[in-house]
Amino acid sequence: MPELPVPEPLRALIVSASFGSGHHQANDAIDRALRAAGTTLDVRHADFIEYMTPVERLFTLHIYDWWLRHAPGMYRAFYEWTDRESEPKALTDVFTWLGRRGMLRDVREVRPEVVVSSYPTPTALANAARMRLGADFLNALVVTDYRVHHHWARPEAELLMVATDEAQEQMGQWKIPPQSVVVTGIPIAPIYRQLIGLDQAALREEHGLDPELPLILLSGGGTGAYRALGRVLTELGGLGRRVQVLVLAGAKEEGMTRLGGATIHHLGFTRRFPQLLAASDLVVGKAGGLTVAESTTLGVPLVVYEPIPGQEEHNADYLVRHGAALWVKEQNQLRGSVLHALDASERARLSAAAMAVSKPDAAERVAAALLNKLGREQAKPVVVSV
Repeated sequence: MPELPVPEPLRALIVSASFGSGHHQANDAIDRALRAAGTTLDVRHADFIEYMTPVERLFTLHIYDWWLRHAPGMYRAFYEWTDRESEPKALTDVFTWLGRRGMLRDVREVRPEVVVSSYPTPTALANAARMRLGADFLNALVVTDYRVHHHWARPEAELLMVATDEAQEQMGQWKIPPQSVVVTGIPIAPIYRQLIGLDQAALREEHGLDPELPLILLSGGGTGAYRALGRVLTELGGLGRRVQVLVLAGAKEEGMTRLGGATIHHLGFTRRFPQLLAASDLVVGKAGGLTVAESTTLGVPLVVYEPIPGQEEHNADYLVRHGAALWVKEQNQLRGSVLHALDASERARLSAAAMAVSKPDAAERVAAALLNKLGREQAKPVVVSV
């Protein structure tokens, strides 16, 4: 029998943005899922932030970081001001040239069949490069929040992959053609599915934690800019019961300290995050899109406090409406809410609701949507649950 032709490698440019670590994590999950589907990848991973000049970074990344640390109200005002069709054209036009040199270079060198972005600006930028160079590729965007802000509604994309049915409807409200939108969920690493249902006490013991004490993971984001870190730790130390608290990205130094009834493990960056999350009873703090996707997959409820204005507030609202989280608006309510969420029956209710809204196979859904849009057959079946 004649041998079947070997498919050409899929030339892909996958672009993230270093506003936190979530966009990188989503893109890594997509890469893994495409390979797991039997696709041979010729891929370049790029960071939109690295495309920009130092001056451009000053007026984007550094201002964003300053807003979050010192003036979150200003960021909320910007988020709301730009979340409208009447957004000034001078601002939307920025998307077509900010970081242009880096995008043009990568499109020339990679000659991609597909450009996949997990942040909206590179999608507009890729289209500008495509038009300038006369290139031909699928321009795809993975939305890593639970609500579609105007900036996520990119008409330049032929494929937009969103977290929920609600987000799909929101794309329609922004006049994005329905045939361009697919509900996939937010892609997360395959390790999270392997951890579903594992014994939490055993996981804690394996990682040097007390198997009997409640374990709380503090969600402070990947940049260490969480303003409420100290206040949250104070409240967790004053619960009136012993708990263990994990501090990761916001930890300035490693080690263990005691604060009231809380044993606080300052871990900093760790590759054990998935296992530690699976071992946790609660996540307390911010509500980034990837953190929400990972926590709900594992059935770990969230107690949200001082999320990033705008996108993380909408993530929190989505969870609360589906019974998967508590959202604390005032610091004096934090202790009571955490104690309530640690109650066995309430935690079981929150956990079940969290798993009900999760999409553990989101990365495989994204891979399937990309390959389908490209007209490429999957060498291995991608199992997508309903």
